[in-house]
Amino acid sequence: MDCKAIADQVYALAADGADPLGPVVKEALEVIDHCLDVHGADNVSLSFNGGKDCTVLLHLYAGAIARRLQPPETMKPIHAIYIPVPSPFQTLEDFIAEATRLYDLDLFSCGHEAPEVESIVTPAPLPAGASYVDVPKAVGKANGGEGMLQALQTYKDRFPHITAILIGTRRTDPHGAKLSHRNMTDPGWPCFERVNPIINWAYTDVWAFLRRLDVPYCTLYDEGYTSLGSTFNTFPNPALLAPEVPAATESPSAVLNDAHSEAINGHESKSKSTRYLPAYELRDGNLERSGRGSSQPQIKQ
Repeated sequence: MDCKAIADQVYALAADGADPLGPVVKEALEVIDHCLDVHGADNVSLSFNGGKDCTVLLHLYAGAIARRLQPPETMKPIHAIYIPVPSPFQTLEDFIAEATRLYDLDLFSCGHEAPEVESIVTPAPLPAGASYVDVPKAVGKANGGEGMLQALQTYKDRFPHITAILIGTRRTDPHGAKLSHRNMTDPGWPCFERVNPIINWAYTDVWAFLRRLDVPYCTLYDEGYTSLGSTFNTFPNPALLAPEVPAATESPSAVLNDAHSEAINGHESKSKSTRYLPAYELRDGNLERSGRGSSQPQIKQ
């Protein structure tokens, strides 16, 4: 990935006051630049889980770092942390591995282990040439906030020099409404400044940016998923259900969606012609999380 070209691209967009994306990109880059001024690039990490929001943030951050380089400086690996959810999608894991390669991430993975594991495990450094996918990712038997706390403590213990973490949270996300661009972690948590450069972005801004700048993103979003979590609580968004098509013209996306439904529900999909429009076709951002829940949403044909 040519990060200097990314820098030219994103800062040019930020300077274009006539472009609807210009103001939000400008604001995000200003927040990132301020974070780098205060903490220094060696002390900043990026929270990356392969979702659309942190993919936007990764692209912006790579450009911000590259813009600061002076000849003959070259890009260093970008510090990043990955905290997996239980039972992640393999397609998402594959995308994270690809993004790690494309952007040269120094990605430290720490997260949920198999349910029977109860002790905290500190992952060892990656062997030369190994992928983070191949190494244990355990912080013990934990869920929700407890799991996040343990993961961040593992990270802080391993990398005490990291003082700030960039996060792709937006205002409409759970717990995002009261956040600002910069917030310290709560008492009792490992001490980091949480930096939210795209907190004021809308769902449509995210997709306009990714598609306009041709940023690689997880292909699950092309199959109707709009918000990604675990395999057992994430489904194609019913708001993106496309009209039925004859089985003979069934798309690859439909086959993949049917396969996911079978894996989740343990039986054949009721409609082999069911397919979904891509995530960027969702016009109402309030429906972004309509595909999340304990069971697949009921769809009325």
